[in-house]
Amino acid sequence: MAVGNVKFPVMHAVPGIQLGTTNAGIKQTERDDILWVEMHGQATCAAVFTQNAFCAAPVVVARENLQKNPKYLLINSGNANAGTGEQGMQDALASCIAVADLAQQKPEQVLPFSTGVIGERLPIDKLIAALPTAQKNKQEGNWHKAAHAIMTTDTFAKGYSKKVEIAGHSITITGISKGAGMIQPNMATMLGYIATDVVISQENLQKCLSEAVDQSFNRITVDGDTSTNDACVLMASGQSQLPELQENTKKMRAFQQAINEASMHLAEAIIRDGEGATKLIKIQVKQAINASEAVQVAKTIAHSPLVKTAFFASDPNWGRILAAVGRAGVHQLDVNKISIYLGDVCIVERGACAASYTEEAGQRIMNQEEIDVIVHLGRGDVSQQVLTCDFSYDYVRINAEYRT
Repeated sequence: MAVGNVKFPVMHAVPGIQLGTTNAGIKQTERDDILWVEMHGQATCAAVFTQNAFCAAPVVVARENLQKNPKYLLINSGNANAGTGEQGMQDALASCIAVADLAQQKPEQVLPFSTGVIGERLPIDKLIAALPTAQKNKQEGNWHKAAHAIMTTDTFAKGYSKKVEIAGHSITITGISKGAGMIQPNMATMLGYIATDVVISQENLQKCLSEAVDQSFNRITVDGDTSTNDACVLMASGQSQLPELQENTKKMRAFQQAINEASMHLAEAIIRDGEGATKLIKIQVKQAINASEAVQVAKTIAHSPLVKTAFFASDPNWGRILAAVGRAGVHQLDVNKISIYLGDVCIVERGACAASYTEEAGQRIMNQEEIDVIVHLGRGDVSQQVLTCDFSYDYVRINAEYRT
């Protein structure tokens, strides 16, 4: 069940980016599970990947191929092709070869991605057999189908699309993401694909994506588990009339802001769809010495099962938040300078329960579907935000039944 009123947006086609989907029967036969993405010849492509040491075979291959002018993405849901050893590598490479043969291109121009169950061999024969249909179905307007094809335990498809004007020229930014559990990005089980029609070098596109991801996908967590398959891709087809974007220019800053907005929207959609989630929680840590410290405190709160279950129960047990801040490992933390708020209600002041706090006021905030937690550390002037959700009975049920 999604938190909030979530609707799939009208998706603007991105000139020079085509998408085709089909069902290969990898885990189910009710909806498409294969996505073929094809980029225009002059397109550039950037990507970031999971930091999990047990990264999946397709991640290894995609990292290698990213620097070789990729023009195709192949995504399958239902199987992660992770923890599959040398056979998994061979299957990932075979999928690239199959795409390349159909497109009459080189295998290294293909970036493969997989999401689903870890430790089971990818049914490569089923995948390859489905590719001609996916290729045949490719269209610039297939974003709705694409968003559904990459889903696993997601309860809704996640999309973003907007036309932005930069220096008198209209550009398009359209993207999709998937993820609901095993979400703790260091780059989550999440996948994100964003496309635009600007003209930009691969180097500048990579810098743009890295900044956007750091402020969005790397600031969300459902359960603290970093997946083996996380990836986020930014494609630029080069079909816009806007002149090539250059580093350190007003145009580039406007583009960066637009990509940041797209990434934030897609990242927040993942948290709204957290497995079993009933509440969206925004944790803001202010007055930190640096961003790393602020994120450290925010994620300690976000990862606490005691905090998350209290939110599920709508229980204003503020001591759990206080304890999480205290164990975040901040060097020489002065608790007497700390204040903590639930929405507009001060719950902790100078390291103790605020004199103005009442249980009724705390309950009013905890009954809400979307809750802000604000922590003032009293150490500096840096602020950071992390998004998370509560832990419900359904989180346990969904993950207990995942392979059945």
